[in-house]
Amino acid sequence: MATVDRPQRRGAALAGVLLAGSAVALALGVYGKEHDPALKPLFLAGFSGMLQLKSWLATLALVLVLLQVATAVWMFGRPPGARSAPGWVSPVHRWSGSIAFTVLIPVVLHCLWSLGFATTSTRVLLHSVAGCAFYGAYTAKMLGLRVRGLPGWAVPVLGGAVFASFVLLWLTSALWFFTRSGLALT
Repeated sequence: MATVDRPQRRGAALAGVLLAGSAVALALGVYGKEHDPALKPLFLAGFSGMLQLKSWLATLALVLVLLQVATAVWMFGRPPGARSAPGWVSPVHRWSGSIAFTVLIPVVLHCLWSLGFATTSTRVLLHSVAGCAFYGAYTAKMLGLRVRGLPGWAVPVLGGAVFASFVLLWLTSALWFFTRSGLALT
């Protein structure tokens, strides 16, 4: 019986995680492009419009994502001279990520169902691509946490891809909206 050496298993595990993330990103992009957008909100949850709802929920998620980054850095001991993370940091990291993901569900539903994958301007195209990339990277990162045999750098790099794609997503949507309409909830 032949044995597979460790680097080959790591490569296969990483390839599998990246393939799954790519499949999710591609599936969302194809659905968003092929689906006829409804051009109306699914629900408004007290907001005066779909863009207000999406912008404020995305901003709440951004705050939680920044908490994610801070707790991840603390858990992995990267701040120079920082003491090791207390026991509550890991649960805060997990829960802030879970809440951020949950907060983003209405946002992605509105993006895909109501607006679709749009290419009407460079900003909108970047936003559509960043949205697909975010969910692909998120899928890869979450699988990477569960798959054994990944290189040690894989999960932090995947987490960085989640963060970078989300920041681009937020910049091309919520920040764009707030700079044009102000910070009003209605």
